[in-house]
Formats: sequence, structure tokens, C-alpha cells
Amino acid sequence: MAFARWIVIPSYGKNGPAHLMQRPVFRLVAQGAAWVAVFIILSGFVNSLKAVKLARAGQIEPALSNLATSSFRRSFRLVLPATAATILSWFITQTGAYDTAKKSNAYWLYTTSPNPSSSWGTAVEDLVHAIRTTWTYNPENPYDQPQWALLYLLQGSMFVFTALLVTINLAPRWRILTIMLLYFWSWNWGIKLGDPMVGANVFTGIILAELNHSEYPLRFARFSPFFAPPLVACALVFMSFPSQFQDWVPWSDLLLRWYWRIAPQNAELMRFWPTLGAQILTFTVVMSPHLRRALSHRWLLWLGKISFPLYLLHGSFMRSILAWLLFARAKLTEIEEEGHKYMRYPLPGAPTFVVVMPIFLLILFTATHFWATKVEPHFGMITKTAEDIMFVGGDKNPTLPVRKD
Repeated sequence: MAFARWIVIPSYGKNGPAHLMQRPVFRLVAQGAAWVAVFIILSGFVNSLKAVKLARAGQIEPALSNLATSSFRRSFRLVLPATAATILSWFITQTGAYDTAKKSNAYWLYTTSPNPSSSWGTAVEDLVHAIRTTWTYNPENPYDQPQWALLYLLQGSMFVFTALLVTINLAPRWRILTIMLLYFWSWNWGIKLGDPMVGANVFTGIILAELNHSEYPLRFARFSPFFAPPLVACALVFMSFPSQFQDWVPWSDLLLRWYWRIAPQNAELMRFWPTLGAQILTFTVVMSPHLRRALSHRWLLWLGKISFPLYLLHGSFMRSILAWLLFARAKLTEIEEEGHKYMRYPLPGAPTFVVVMPIFLLILFTATHFWATKVEPHFGMITKTAEDIMFVGGDKNPTLPVRKD
């Protein structure tokens, strides 16, 4: 999307021709809403997996302890890396390393590249403001725009822990029924919390955790070759739903008309079908041993391991290293946009992208692997230290007196 904004729209005009990358499935490279939905569903799935397993085994006390510990750790493991990534991007900004991106004609690069602060004192104030607003209603981080989703990930995690805390004593079938009611109910109240899709996605993750520990995946395993392909195809088409000009092509116009018929009142048009598609896709993966086996390749597991560092670092690296590589030999050119003229570096041709992108991806993946293996463990150590200090049994000198009788 940083260099090919035309992928966002489904065709070149109403009933006009469509590029291959604008068609369903292929356009998923630009469908941020769909992948955020997948990420939130997986967050709900992972956060509830162990507690659900313990509850199904009748180990209620360990399940409750796991929920308490997990909710505590989740806050630290989201906030600490995000803060570190913000500080990194803030420092890059102050050194002027985003200047090339700011002057480029790549829309995402120049709109998300902040200007340096007027002084280092002001810079510190700006940094504190950025860290704070990342976790407030309508989150905004001027130094790392993709962090807008982190508040909703944290919010979703708290939904998971709260819902399981209330339902942990229920039998599995009644717990699933209750979570399903919460799923449908969340379409109504979710918008009041800033994002109408978070609740639906994390409750989907809990239901998938229940299914994962049930006998249903094994029972339906032999039917997987028959139901998995059409469900995956349907899910990927739903996830491809464009955020703009949906009536330009027949396939998205059909989904648009169905949206007005079936969508809940508070659903968000541009994210309803991608969210539903992500839910169908993850459900199919849980129910299909063939898909799980295919997705268990070591390289895919490695990508999963570095996915959060990749999410945190890719914006800063694109606005610095990628911009330097792409526009190193470019000259500022007058470009007219919406009636205004700007001096910007024009986008390079395809041969430059072919040469630069493999180099950039190698640098980016190396950096994210280093972050995952060398930096993340320090956040784990800080979290563990906080647990030792703050949890019951870790404080040798409690603030309030403890009765001895």
C-alpha cells in the first residue's frame, strides 16, 4: 500500500478493468483489516487455550490462577515491546532519518513520517505523549502509526480473561453457549469501546480454543478434504472485501448488498466481511488436520515467532532503510496532488523494486529475528521480576499488616 495505492480499490473505475492484484485473494496483500482480525482472533485463542484445557480437566483453581497470571503478563508483554519500538522510532525521527521518506511520493511513507521536535526537551515531552496516547481511547502514535491496534489487542485480552473468569466453572457446552451469546452481543456494544470487531474476534478465539480441546476436530478429520477447500476459498474472498468503491465490481457489490441485509446495526462496513472471513478461516484451520499440518512447516512457525516484532519494526524500517534504498539516486521533482504542488522524490520503476525489496526484506527479517531472540527475553525477565515483587508471596514486607493469630 505504501507504493501501490491502486490495490486498495477493486478496479480502475466502475465496471472497469481490474489488475490481477485488485482481484479477490490476490488483493489480500493490502487488506490490513483482514490480517488485524486474524491477529486478534489468534490472541483470543492463545490467551484462552491453557485455561480452557485446565477447566475441561476439572482443574478450576489452576485455571483461575492461570487467568490471573496471564492477564498480568499480557499487559507487560504488549506495553514493554511497544514502548521500546516507540522509543526507537522517536530517536530515528530526532536524527532526521525519516527525511527521505517524508519527501518521497509514497503516500504511506510521507503521511506517517513525523518531523523532528524543535528541541530535545520538547522531544522528550513528545515521546511521553506518544507512549501515553498509544493506550488511550482513539489511540494514535505519531512515531509508529501501526501501533493503533495495540490498545484493542490489550482490550481484547481483558475480554478473554473476564469472560473466562465468569464462565470457568461451567460445563464446556454451557461455557461455549455463553461465549456465543457474548459474541453476538458484542456486535451491539463493541462500537461503544472504540472498535466494534474486537469482542466478536476474541470471543471467536475462545470458541476455537474450546473446539481445539474437544473431540470434534478428530471426528470431522476424514471430511476435511471436502469441507476445508470451499470454506477457505469463501473466507479468502470475504477477507478481500475492499474498503472503498465496493460497488465497482460485481463480486464486492454482491457482498455490499448482502451486508445491508444481514450485518448487525453497529457493524463497520469496511471490516465486516474481512472479519467474518478471518473467523471462517481460523475455524477451518482448527477443524482441519490437513491445514494444521500444512501450516506447521518450520518456516511458517518461524514467521509466527517473529510476527509481533515484525509488526513493531516494519514501519520504522520502511520509513528509513527502505526509503534510503529506493530513493538513494532520486532527485526532488515537482509533483502536483489535489491542486497543490510539492517537491518530492518520484517513485522508482519496477527494476529498482526488484533489486531493493529482497535486500530490504533480508535486513528486516534479520532485525526481527534478533529482536525476537535477543530483545524479547529481556521483556520476559522484567515481567518475571514484576511478578516476583507484586504477586502474593513475593513481597517480604507487605504494605498492610498481616494478622499472626
